[in-house]
Amino acid sequence: MKKITELAPGLHYVGANDRTTQRFEALWSLPYGVSYNSYLLVDEKVALIDSIEAGFADIYFDHIAGVLGDRPVDYLIVNHMEPDHSGSITRLRERYPDLKIVGNAKTLDMIGGYYGIRDNCLEVKEGDTLSLGGRTLRFHLTPMIHWPETMMTYCVELKALFSGDAFGTFGALNGGIVDSQLCLEGFWDEMRRYYACIVSKYGKPVQMALRKLAGVDIEWICSTHGPVWHDRVADVVALYDKMSRHEGEYGVVIAYGSMYGHTARVAEHIARELAERGVKPIVMHNLSFADPSMVLRDIHKYRALIVGSPTYNGELFPEMDALLDRLSSRGVAPRIFAGFGGMTWAGATPRRWAEFCERSKWSLCAPAIEIRQGYSSVCHEACAELARSIADRLNG
Repeated sequence: MKKITELAPGLHYVGANDRTTQRFEALWSLPYGVSYNSYLLVDEKVALIDSIEAGFADIYFDHIAGVLGDRPVDYLIVNHMEPDHSGSITRLRERYPDLKIVGNAKTLDMIGGYYGIRDNCLEVKEGDTLSLGGRTLRFHLTPMIHWPETMMTYCVELKALFSGDAFGTFGALNGGIVDSQLCLEGFWDEMRRYYACIVSKYGKPVQMALRKLAGVDIEWICSTHGPVWHDRVADVVALYDKMSRHEGEYGVVIAYGSMYGHTARVAEHIARELAERGVKPIVMHNLSFADPSMVLRDIHKYRALIVGSPTYNGELFPEMDALLDRLSSRGVAPRIFAGFGGMTWAGATPRRWAEFCERSKWSLCAPAIEIRQGYSSVCHEACAELARSIADRLNG
């Protein structure tokens, strides 16, 4: 019986699953783990495409030896230099001293800087090819997805695209490797979360890469994280296109901070008003407890965002301040936007919503609500008006 790790004749998966690391890039939670994907193309010459995180190198070498035995690896193709993909390079060169490292000029410069390796390297440019015998690799430079050296490698005969981080997801692989072998339900949201946290700022380079690859016949997408895409290639490319255009789906995110519950009650009342107008889904995040990566994912996913914050030390609630900074730094395209807040003796929220809009080129679709001291029914009409404005814009 063919092993599940042999994806196609001569193409083998040799990656590893990480179910112990708690935060990706020391920032983003990994409740379902993450995979580090690497691939072997075995022909007259052997090419290893992308390596993996250094902490999993022993497992990695076992996987490679399980395919090759004592046969050496001739080429290491480096599509992306981030250490979760390049961390095993030094040990690979120690194990395979004649290994030739293949990358573009920026890649090879980074390999020298990270690992001090500058010998036996092959520089490739856009459209260059490398023959393995019966298989041909073609290289496409796709800078700023999401580092300046990123590229993709295409196997002409297998119609397989080795895409680096592009089309990747959070989430370890539970037994299967190819999309048809896995329950994909959770991976779509994990792809959105990965994109929102890691790639969101680089929508224009993603669009450039998609245009460059538009004429390439792709039957396999072999990314460095998540499933290998085969049956669902068209769906994955369509989702990436949509995300990189910052196109939101119908729905509202309400993200708020609340110290003593008053701002939270405004959030709940606005949600009720939206629901009465038939708006759904409504996704609510209390920023004191919410996972920031989940918040970013949902804001990226839906067309409307309502934010709420008490005044804290004359400014926004710190978690709200952090959220707005994340949105600005990732260049999230304007959403249908409204804000509310609370104060005791000196308010800040209307000013801060306006500053965010000016900085990010967003606009408020309704006057900001600001409650004084405690929550009361006095603000109900303002909440209803805000909900009407959001619903009208969503339906308009």
